[in-house]
Amino acid sequence: MNTIKEVAVIGLGYIGLPTAAILASKGIVVKGVDVTPRTVEAVNKGEVPFVEPALGEFVSKAVAEGTLSASFDTPEAEAYIVAVPTPFNEDYTADLSYIEAAADGIAPKLKGGELVILESTSPPGATQHLADYLLAKRPDLTSESLLIAHCPERVLPGYVMEELVTNDRIVGGITPEAAEKAKALYATFCEADILTTDAVTAEMAKLVENSFRDVNIAFANELSVISDKLGIDVWELIELANRHPRVNILQPGPGVGGHCIAVDPWFIVSAVPEQAQIIRQARETNDAKPNWVISKVEEATKSDKFNGKVALLGLAFKANIDDMRESPSIAIARKLAEANPSVEFLAVEPHVEALPKSLDGLNNLTLTPTDAALADASVLTLLVDHDQFKTVPATALAGKEVIDTRGLWR
Repeated sequence: MNTIKEVAVIGLGYIGLPTAAILASKGIVVKGVDVTPRTVEAVNKGEVPFVEPALGEFVSKAVAEGTLSASFDTPEAEAYIVAVPTPFNEDYTADLSYIEAAADGIAPKLKGGELVILESTSPPGATQHLADYLLAKRPDLTSESLLIAHCPERVLPGYVMEELVTNDRIVGGITPEAAEKAKALYATFCEADILTTDAVTAEMAKLVENSFRDVNIAFANELSVISDKLGIDVWELIELANRHPRVNILQPGPGVGGHCIAVDPWFIVSAVPEQAQIIRQARETNDAKPNWVISKVEEATKSDKFNGKVALLGLAFKANIDDMRESPSIAIARKLAEANPSVEFLAVEPHVEALPKSLDGLNNLTLTPTDAALADASVLTLLVDHDQFKTVPATALAGKEVIDTRGLWR
């Protein structure tokens, strides 16, 4: 049974804030910590600084009831949940600096007996690294006086508040006691099974889940390239093949994005490079897909009917959200604009009000409303299957060169 009444959540992003809000909805006092002024200000107003359905209701209610607040400084708490980014370095090893920065804030507040949970998706050994790092900062404490565990998130953006409750969770402890203590905390809101194991196995479980999807997406993406060469409609091909009772091919796209599938497999590859052959090849296949899309767009601009404008529909990494982390659409937009300065690119992303900083300085790339882009451009490149794009009438596509990477406008 959970006895923890105060929790600090370090990192109020796409995972940290939903976790903080749902804990707060159960009467636990949650103090969120973030380095971004916009995020801290929004949360303290009861608002959400990004798009995630249903989250706003939880945040506004918790803030109004006094169970959720945000600040820049790490407070004292009975438990700490670390939900900060874990990007990869140029050599695809994990950048643990954000985890270490979170630990720098936690260490001075520890008295002994606290539970520290790493939720950030991490390479094997990262949870132990966090434990060692904290103890190095606080040599007056012992490994027995801190309970360190790993509980990777496994939710789908756009459905986070639902899946926090309904999805099974895996909790891996440095010690069995840590695993059980963390399990009790998550059981306050998770209605599914909560399975305990050791920390390294929990770390690998998350990486394996996303690597499995990456490998299968790579198969679909490779099929789309092969089908294009053979003059086959890949969407029909997959639909027919999936009529087999034991075949379930995924859908191809312009690449793979997001903070999980596009990143996590590299953590396995960097840990055991000689053994992770299929996982590495899948990453390389999916990372190469944006270049294939770029070649299709550039080919379309050579048509006699080209009017100098290309619409790029969708910048997020998946449908109906504003999350652009590791989005292949961003890479496609940037490379196209840089390589084709005489072409005007009309970027369409209905879930944001401004282009991301990664696209700054590209004078031939502008954020454009959907209707205007469809009307003005002679080449339409569908990159994300947002619901808004599903309602585009066939008349709006007539006479246009259409590059549909999602099979939405077949």
